[in-house]
Amino acid sequence: MTDTIPETQFDNFFALFEQPVQFEVNQDSLDQHLRLLQKRYHPDNVAKNLADTKQAKQQSEQYSAVINQAYQTLSAPDSRAGYLLGMADQAQNLEHSIADLDFLEDAMEMRMDLDDAIVGKDLLALQQLHPQITSRLANQSQRFETAYQEQDWPTAIDATQKLKFLVKLNADVTTGLDDVATAAHSDDDDLYV
Repeated sequence: MTDTIPETQFDNFFALFEQPVQFEVNQDSLDQHLRLLQKRYHPDNVAKNLADTKQAKQQSEQYSAVINQAYQTLSAPDSRAGYLLGMADQAQNLEHSIADLDFLEDAMEMRMDLDDAIVGKDLLALQQLHPQITSRLANQSQRFETAYQEQDWPTAIDATQKLKFLVKLNADVTTGLDDVATAAHSDDDDLYV
């Protein structure tokens, strides 16, 4: 008997990670289930159940790919929202352009501020920009959650498109903060050489 992931869990990332099918997830629980699944489907553990080690390695790699994809999808609000829309057969319009000109103007302004702060290594500007982005992320997440629960698909799709942009912007500001802080720390170390 092999220790395999049931077929239904391949089709449902929420089931794989034992999460309710909803937008809000418990990140600690996701992390805990990731470690458990990685251990359970580690090549050494799969090999115990299969005589053919080549088959065990291949099966373990397939499990790892599904587990990692599921974890990445459920961890980020934009991909989680897109996944939920896909489950509801509503993801077909996600690739359309954002039509909200006010959002686009605001987003482009934040992008330019971010780029200027990174180029200028302006830690203060990055620190001021970060809460603005996280606030917008929280607002769009709440907007998606409400629309999804009400099956207001156009609003849920719009919120998901905006989440995609904001998640990328947030990742860039976080990277910028790390890079500027590292550069400042490295400059401090140069003083002692």
